[in-house]
Amino acid sequence: QVQLVESGGGSVQAGGSLRLACVASGHTYSMGWFRQAPGKEREGVATINDADKVTTYDDSVKGRFTISRDKAKNTVYLQMNNLTREDTAMYYCAASRRVWVSLKESDFRDWGQGTQVIVSS
Repeated sequence: QVQLVESGGGSVQAGGSLRLACVASGHTYSMGWFRQAPGKEREGVATINDADKVTTYDDSVKGRFTISRDKAKNTVYLQMNNLTREDTAMYYCAASRRVWVSLKESDFRDWGQGTQVIVSS
């Protein structure tokens, strides 16, 4: 099992930016970011395939969020720009044993504890 530790969350005004980071304790394959807003189910935000480095984004964040990774550092990032109040949520890093993934939670096996993002107007 891989341990995942997220960082970079915080409070920001609408229109601002944050960069989340997730460090894995060991080798990982595909990675992803998910989020859960109060009263809502957890949803997929962005993923990056290990096989072809292809990235996938939820429609709500396309053009604003960018997922990237540094495999040498066992780290995956989520750059979040032009944040809105609707982006307020707990953000979770996830690791998969698969080389291709979708935005489905079932594609991922290991999860971090989450980092809180609060966007105010």
